[in-house]
Amino acid sequence: MALFGMAEHESLPWQPYPELTDDARIERARTFLSHIATRRSCRAFNDQPVPREVIEAALLAAGSAPSGANRQPWHFCVIESSEAKATIRVAVEEEERQFYAGLGGSAWLGAVRPLGTDADKPYLEVAPWLIAVFAQRYADADERDEARNYNVTESVCIATGLLLATLHAAGVATLVHTPHPMRFLNRVCRRPDTERPVLLIVAGHAAEDATVPAATASKKPLEEISSWL
Repeated sequence: MALFGMAEHESLPWQPYPELTDDARIERARTFLSHIATRRSCRAFNDQPVPREVIEAALLAAGSAPSGANRQPWHFCVIESSEAKATIRVAVEEEERQFYAGLGGSAWLGAVRPLGTDADKPYLEVAPWLIAVFAQRYADADERDEARNYNVTESVCIATGLLLATLHAAGVATLVHTPHPMRFLNRVCRRPDTERPVLLIVAGHAAEDATVPAATASKKPLEEISSWL
């Protein structure tokens, strides 16, 4: 009798990493750190095209992420249409005006004040690509009980991180936007109501006059973001 968790299953051999010395591993890790640490959110884009192949490669990188029970509970809607981007901008700015008018609350508004953000989001129409990220609660919407996905939020967040890292490696500027509520994205992107919109990513090239809030240069040191047992 097979023990619980030990049932036979098809498997593939582990693909070994290249043989490296510890010094080489440290160097690789520090090289990646130096690269990824230069990523900043961009809020001023130009309309210079980014090849579709770049976006496709980034999506495939995102799709390689680990996920609960390997359900891969994500969908990325890539938006290039000027009409769709204009529709999204109208909906986002309507929600943002309410947020900055006080709906966000004094604490939240105070937290974002050093970033200099406001309700005007022209980059939603200027940037060549928008990517709406959806979390799928079910692998099959018609068979919900049998097809429920697991660790959905965690899985989607990991995949999105890989997407952003790949775009940064390709020299593409990005901005992660979280309009609230976001259900209008289901309608614009023609996605079922069983999927939950999580993020809207803006991707393109930074405008010549793009700036970054000075406050974002400050990152917590290692001793504040980690503990060692």
